[in-house]
Amino acid sequence: MNTPHSLHEELIHHSLTDPHRRGSGLSDFILGAQDGLVNVLGVVLGIAAATNDARVVLVAGLATTFAESISMGAVAFTTTLADADLYQSEREREYRHIVEAPKLETEEIRDIYKRKGFNGELLNRIVQTITANEDVWVAVMMAEEHQLSPVDRRTAMRAAWVVGLSAIVGSLVPIAPFMFLPVSTSMWVSVLVTALVLFAIGAYKARVTVGKPMRSGMEMMLIGTISALAGYLVGVLLKIPPLP
Repeated sequence: MNTPHSLHEELIHHSLTDPHRRGSGLSDFILGAQDGLVNVLGVVLGIAAATNDARVVLVAGLATTFAESISMGAVAFTTTLADADLYQSEREREYRHIVEAPKLETEEIRDIYKRKGFNGELLNRIVQTITANEDVWVAVMMAEEHQLSPVDRRTAMRAAWVVGLSAIVGSLVPIAPFMFLPVSTSMWVSVLVTALVLFAIGAYKARVTVGKPMRSGMEMMLIGTISALAGYLVGVLLKIPPLP
């Protein structure tokens, strides 16, 4: 049975290391792959509907693939750095607050753990233990009040690579059929294969995080496919007539 002190230590550890509050390679992979799948499917469907030319479809699809991957990787890089800057800024502000208004900050800690169901002597011990160490105090405030967790700037480059490479992998899925099949057949095969991959990504995400795999897979498949079909409609509306 946990003692009050060991229970308190466990609560602090959980609040500071909860994996659901940190960015992960899985989320980066899903972001890049889904973006590549949906955007490139929309492009190749639109170009195929407008031109019926496999070479043009491949050029447009590959150009979009590499431009998209570089762009997505850059966004992941800058976003990670921005998150790190935000965390550092809020952290410095909390340090100032516990120096300038310690009573107010202590009451905020008390309110946080009171809402969690602690009261009486145990609540007092938790508050005293947290506020006895400025680093722990600030870390708990960052996690519980601001819902922010530390961001390692060194992960920015990793995030960029994961997002960029997964975008390339995802983009190649809707392009592949046009390398081997007639354009008219490739369009339907591309939609089908992409929809299945989107479903698999959604279901896998639900399995390793929280959610129902079937529902998550269907949602990702439908949203992605419907979005990509917008490209097809543009191609149909702006269809290029064949040369005489």
